[in-house]
Amino acid sequence: MEPKYPKIEVQLTGNDGNAFSILGAVSKAMKKAEVAPEEVKAFMKEAMAGDYAHLLRTCMTWVTVS
Repeated sequence: MEPKYPKIEVQLTGNDGNAFSILGAVSKAMKKAEVAPEEVKAFMKEAMAGDYAHLLRTCMTWVTVS
């Protein structure tokens, strides 16, 4: 399944695996790509609605993760 924003690529491998770091990297990339603030907010809400595995799955459904 292709992510919602496939042109936005975020490298998570080799970086800090802290949940807040991941949230920051993805939201920063979305803002840089000029995604509507409401969409960034929706991503954040969804990503924080579960455990760490849920966070990673949510990131992969919204952006391209490498």
